[in-house]
Amino acid sequence: MTKFSELGLDENVLKSVERMGFEEATPIQAKTIPLAIAGKDLIGQAQTGTGKTAAFGLPLIQKIDPKNDSVQAIIIAPTRELAIQVAEELYKLSYDKRARVLSVYGGSDIGRQIRSLKKNPQIVVGTPGRVLDHIRRKTLKLQNVETVVMDEADEMLNMGFIDDIETILSEIPKERQTLLFSATMPDPIRRIAERYMQSPEIVRVAAKEMTALLIEQFYVKVQEKEKFEALVRLLDVQAPKLSIIFGRTKRRVDEVSRALDMRGFNAEGIHGDLTQAKRLSVLRKFKEGKIDILVATDVAARGLDISNVTHVYNFDIPQDPESYVHRIGRTGRAGKEGMAVTFVSPRELGYLRIVEQTTKKRMTPLAPPSEDEAFTSQLTQSVETVMEKVREGKLENFVASARDLLENVSAEDAVAAMLALVTKTPDQTPVHITEERPLPNRGGGRGGSGGGYKGKRSSGGGSKGGYKGNGGGNRRSSGERSKDGGARRERPAGGNGGGSRRSSGERSSFKK
Repeated sequence: MTKFSELGLDENVLKSVERMGFEEATPIQAKTIPLAIAGKDLIGQAQTGTGKTAAFGLPLIQKIDPKNDSVQAIIIAPTRELAIQVAEELYKLSYDKRARVLSVYGGSDIGRQIRSLKKNPQIVVGTPGRVLDHIRRKTLKLQNVETVVMDEADEMLNMGFIDDIETILSEIPKERQTLLFSATMPDPIRRIAERYMQSPEIVRVAAKEMTALLIEQFYVKVQEKEKFEALVRLLDVQAPKLSIIFGRTKRRVDEVSRALDMRGFNAEGIHGDLTQAKRLSVLRKFKEGKIDILVATDVAARGLDISNVTHVYNFDIPQDPESYVHRIGRTGRAGKEGMAVTFVSPRELGYLRIVEQTTKKRMTPLAPPSEDEAFTSQLTQSVETVMEKVREGKLENFVASARDLLENVSAEDAVAAMLALVTKTPDQTPVHITEERPLPNRGGGRGGSGGGYKGKRSSGGGSKGGYKGNGGGNRRSSGERSKDGGARRERPAGGNGGGSRRSSGERSSFKK
C-alpha cells in the first residue's frame, strides 16, 4: 500500500491527514494525487466509498493560497447531501492550511448564503442549480478559479444538470485545472471531457477494487409477495447494528419504512420528495445510532459516508450493476466486515448473473428463515444479553427483590418470564406493501446468457435506468433534483407469506 507521505503532499496537508487518522492511500488516491499535484486535467472513474473526496481534495487544498481572498476552487456535486459531506471533509483536510470552505445547496436562505459569500471563501462546494443562481446574481465570482471538480458527473447527467454544468464551466477561465469523477462514462460525459478538458489523464479503479473484499454477498430467491416477511425474519436473525435497505421507488421506500415501524423496528426512509430539513434530520439520527435502519432510494443515498453500516439489504435488485456496487459499498468500510443481501424474484435471476459478472464475484444463496428460526434467534440474543449483564455485575440493587421473587416462583419460571419480557416475538401486524412488477425478463436465469449492460441510467423514483431495451432517459424526476443550494458558515454543517423452503446448497440464515 502507498503512504500519503509518498504522494508529494506538503507538510501542512499531511498534518491534517494524520489528524484524521488516515495512514495508507486507497487505490484511487494513490493514482490521482500525484497527477493532480502536477496540474494535470484528470478523469477518475471510481465509485462512492473509494476515497475520491480526499483524492481530489488534498491536491486542491495544497494548491490554495491562504492570502488570496478570491474563490480559487469550485466543486460541483449532484445532491445537497453530497455537497455537505464533501465540504465537511474538505474543512477537516484543510485544517492546517486554514483554507476557507463554503457550501451552497438547496433549502437554505439565500440571503444567508450571500452574506457567507462576502466573507471570501476560497473553496466553494455546491449543487449546479444554486451555483448557477449565484453566478446570475453576481454573488459568486469565478474569474480567479484555478481548479474545477465535477463529482458524481454521471449522476448529475441523470438528474438533468448537464446544461447547467456547461453554463458554469463557460463562466470559469479556460486556463484552469479540471478534475472529473464519474462511476460510469456515458457519451454526454465524454463530450464534456473533450470540450472542457485539456488532454486529461484517465484513472480507473477496476470493479474488483471497488467491491470491498470484506463484504459477504448473498442473495435470497423469493417471490415478490413474500419479500417483506423474508426481510423481517432476516432482520430478526441477523440483528444488524446499523443497516440500509434499498428500494427501487419512492413509494417502495415509504411503504417498507412504515411497515418496519409497525413491526417494531427502528426505521425511517429518505427519498427526493422529502424536504431538505427532513432528509438531514433522518441522516443525522442514523449516523448517531438513534435509528437502526435507513430505507432509501439510490439517488437519496448517493454520497452517504457512514462508516459503521454492518448490513445492506437490496429489497429490490437494481437495474444496472454499477448501482449494486454503489449500494453494497455502504458497508465493509474502514477495514470492517460487512454483509450485503439481495432479494431477487425468480424472473429477475438474469440480472443477478450480470451483477456477478460485473463484480467478478458469485453471490451465495441464502434461505429466508422460518418463524421458528427467527424466534429462536431472538431468544438466543436475549439470553446473551442477560449473560452479559451478569458478567458486568453491578446487580446489588436487585438482589433483595430477586430473593423475594424466588420465594414465590421457581427460578425457571422467573428466568422464563424475564426472557419473555426482553425477547422480541414474531409480529404478525398486517402491513401493506404494493407489489412491484419484476424487471424485464433477461432470460437464462442464474446460469444463463444474460448479456451486458447497454442501457441508459435514470433517476426516476430512485431507480436506475436499465439494460438494453429498458433504458431510462435523463429526464428530471420529481423531487430528486435540487435546483437550489444553501450556504453555510466557514465551518460546514453536518449535515405477507412465509419464507420459501431451503433448497440444496443454500446457506443457513443464522448469520450474524
